[in-house]
Amino acid sequence: MIRLGLLLVLALGVAGVVAGRMGDVSRVEIAMRYSHFSTAEVTVRAGVPVTVVLRNDDPIDHEWIVGDAASHDRHRTGTEPVHGARPTEVSVPAGTTVVTTVTFRDPGEQLFICHLPGHEAYGMVGRVVVVPSG
Repeated sequence: MIRLGLLLVLALGVAGVVAGRMGDVSRVEIAMRYSHFSTAEVTVRAGVPVTVVLRNDDPIDHEWIVGDAASHDRHRTGTEPVHGARPTEVSVPAGTTVVTTVTFRDPGEQLFICHLPGHEAYGMVGRVVVVPSG
């Protein structure tokens, strides 16, 4: 009986990973450690709300900014020191976890970057791939 339960748990875990790769993700967890994102690419379906759990395991602050080239150009100037009003622009203080929910409307690709000084150059960059629903 215990073996059957363990097999079921393992099968559900594998199914979840496969579903995540297919874009049927409704929850994504991204850790920040040593000024890097634990996940470099996330695939989601257009029009499906995605809860993003951002966990900062570093002793320094980070941010998670998702957008197109124009959005990232604006953030590279550093004119907004704290984020939180937009679900795709989130500040994550040291040692905390922040949750945001995003619905990507259109298929395509967007980058997520930490624009705090030097973090992008150090490698805090990832990609969201939005695939058509259905």
